[in-house]
Amino acid sequence: MSLQPRAFSRVFSSSTRRAEILDVARLPPRIVPRYEESPTSSLLSLHWPQPPRNILLIPKLHAPKVTLSAVAFAKHLHGHYPELNLVFESRIANAVHESLPFPIYTTSGSDPSTQFPDKIDLVTTLGGDGTILRAASLFSLQPSVPPILSFSMGSLGFLGEWKFDEYKRAWREVYMSGSLGAPHGAPQTSGQSPTLEAGEQASWGHVRGEATGVSRVSKMLLRHRLKVGVYDRDGVNINNQLVPTSVAERYRQAPPAIHAINELLIHRGPHPHLAIIDIFLNNHFLTEAVADGILVSTPTGSTAYSLSAGGSIIHPLVASLLITPICARSLSFRPLVLPLNTKVVLRLSEKNRGRELEVSIDGKRKTGVGIGMEIRVEGEVVGRSAEGSWHGGVPCVIRAPDRDAAEGIMEDDDDGWVGGLNGLLKFNYPFGEAPDH
Repeated sequence: MSLQPRAFSRVFSSSTRRAEILDVARLPPRIVPRYEESPTSSLLSLHWPQPPRNILLIPKLHAPKVTLSAVAFAKHLHGHYPELNLVFESRIANAVHESLPFPIYTTSGSDPSTQFPDKIDLVTTLGGDGTILRAASLFSLQPSVPPILSFSMGSLGFLGEWKFDEYKRAWREVYMSGSLGAPHGAPQTSGQSPTLEAGEQASWGHVRGEATGVSRVSKMLLRHRLKVGVYDRDGVNINNQLVPTSVAERYRQAPPAIHAINELLIHRGPHPHLAIIDIFLNNHFLTEAVADGILVSTPTGSTAYSLSAGGSIIHPLVASLLITPICARSLSFRPLVLPLNTKVVLRLSEKNRGRELEVSIDGKRKTGVGIGMEIRVEGEVVGRSAEGSWHGGVPCVIRAPDRDAAEGIMEDDDDGWVGGLNGLLKFNYPFGEAPDH
């Protein structure tokens, strides 16, 4: 298999032939699932109104072994679920399409964040935490994110739920999740998808008799996000300047909120002097921070950059945000855990003597901000709609415990998170002793 990028000029056409790349714009509209409360768990359950069709596969970049696994996974999906439409980012599509004996889809030159949100039913990542962040960033301007099924194939994988050798079980559980919740052929209540067609009715019925059973549902965690706005000295939102022009043109009337699943960072960058930042909470002045930088993190982000900077670890079900100083001058400046609806404003002090500070969202530099400019941050609302379904955040598929695991609500919900603390972060391991399991 060739993993070298190929030119993109020749691949789009209207026919269906081997090793072909088609335009994602040709795909049917996105199918939006429901997330419903479970009587036995504080996690939610996934319910598809009809079988998902458009699947975005995101493998780790610059990892040939992971790319080969993505090809194997794609072949499995096409062989056992031939009605699926498999979608890749353009650079990945160019690398793998000649290894796949069926058409695949990608964007035709435009930014994927303008096309994927209306088309993608489900995202599957193969990689580490960075690959999940990359997937979430494709929907960072959207209030709704498709569910993400993650396979841990990276260097850390704290967010990754499944091992890749479980991909057959993992995929079937997600694909079939809640399939009894709506009769075959029932119309989509949101109005975003057409009525199920006859061929698709057969597709769900074809796999219904397999091993895991028709009543099994996937557990979902809606990971909280931050909503970030950058404002100039006159109080004008300049978020349009932080996104590609093709994206900004869609938001001429109201600049989009930029969502972060991990954190917002404001940092002194290459400057030798500490940053000076005024911090406000709900329009009340909190403090003048003198530090290398300031982090505002989600519970998910509390085990990322914030943890390295001395921040607290927050369970992802806790609706909160975290302010963590980076190498603060004052030893009494400690991390703060705040309610999710707290409105945080970071304003550059006049004492910065004219220099710009760097702003990054989920590890990607977005802009520089000068004196008097503000970064406004608040948590995204995750809650129940009038129809009873939950919405908001980044829906992540949580690996269910094995069938012979001990019963118990807390063990079901927290097993993966606690296991990650112990197995990956080596939480509270004593020096000089072998860890107990």
